[in-house]
Amino acid sequence: MNFGEALTASNLSYLFEGFLVTLQVAGLAIVFSFITGIILAVIRYAKIPVLSQIVAVWVDTIRNLPLLLILFFIYFALPEVGIDMSVVAAAVVGLTVFEGALISEIVRSGLNSIDKGQIEAARSSGLSYTRTLWHIILPQALRRMVPPTVSQFIALLKDTSLAVVITLPELMHHARILYGGQSNIVIEVLFIVAMMYFIVNYTLSLIARRFEAKYV
Repeated sequence: MNFGEALTASNLSYLFEGFLVTLQVAGLAIVFSFITGIILAVIRYAKIPVLSQIVAVWVDTIRNLPLLLILFFIYFALPEVGIDMSVVAAAVVGLTVFEGALISEIVRSGLNSIDKGQIEAARSSGLSYTRTLWHIILPQALRRMVPPTVSQFIALLKDTSLAVVITLPELMHHARILYGGQSNIVIEVLFIVAMMYFIVNYTLSLIARRFEAKYV
């Protein structure tokens, strides 16, 4: 092990620069995929004619495609039809499309776990279906689905490393450049990268456990 040579200020700064891009892309994708997931799940839960079936086909299709293919399609194929994006935007869109479909299934499971009797009770008290869903069903479902949702967010953070194939300058991209130029520090660089991922993901897990213990 040669951590002395790997842990130089310039190397660490370069890795942190990539890690900030990873966090930026993951943060944006988490927000957008969560919103997308809720919208898709509510449409399916509400059983809106035609639209629910279209969303179901979309979700099933995306869930059965590899994220790598989606990233390739967005970054390399869409420009052929005039839709050109920066590498960061392509990574965020690709992750949002893929993770949004997965999160929609988590949200839908949470919605389905709520007793239907609560809907009937709310409707009989005069609340509209939309207000019942927004004020009574959805808040309970969101609390129940905290653990699987956080697990999905952690998976999303790790999935950002796949965007290295479209040259996103994220953590793994910078790590590869570092050990590509200094082959004697491959293990050390990868160890530092692993620690960065671990610290963030483990912190998210701890926050989820606390939330689960307090509210679920």
